[in-house]
Formats: sequence, C-alpha cells, structure tokens
Amino acid sequence: MNNYHVKKGDKVVVNAGNFKGEQATIKAVLTGKDRVVLELSGDHKIGKRTVKKSKLNPNGGLIERSVSVHVSNVALTEEGKAARKAPKAADAAKTE
Repeated sequence: MNNYHVKKGDKVVVNAGNFKGEQATIKAVLTGKDRVVLELSGDHKIGKRTVKKSKLNPNGGLIERSVSVHVSNVALTEEGKAARKAPKAADAAKTE
C-alpha cells in the first residue's frame, strides 16, 4: 500500500497537465494506478474523454466524465495557494 500526500476530500491545485492551475477537490484515490480523481471547480466542471464503440456507447466518441491525474501532479492548497508541509524533525536534522 502506497502512502500519498493527499486523501479523499482534500482541496488541491493541479501542477501539470491540461488542467494546470485549476483548483479541485479529490473524489477518489486510485492506489493501483497512482492517480486521483478530481472534481474541478471553476469553468472546467468535468473533462471529456474519448471512448471506443461498445454496447453502452454504440457510437463511441467523446463523453464527459471526471478527470484523473497522477498523484504527483497535485498539491494541497491553503487559501487558494499551493501549500508545503513542514519537514519532520528527523529530516531537518539530516540537512544540518
């Protein structure tokens, strides 16, 4: 099991990708793929994804659904800005 710096319900800012700079809330954490599913705020409420033809989507094409990004491309927010966590005491002693 991986340890992540974010969890479900956290408010984050996207650091990279098509949604860079967007603020979002984490809806789910996909541990098997190291990704987080985002609920975007602002203009981009939902993303568009291309799907193949199937019984559920006989025509295929674009559908709207929640976007997922790699967990490394999001940062926790603190009043609208990306926030960094303070280093632990053991890590601070190593740097000195």
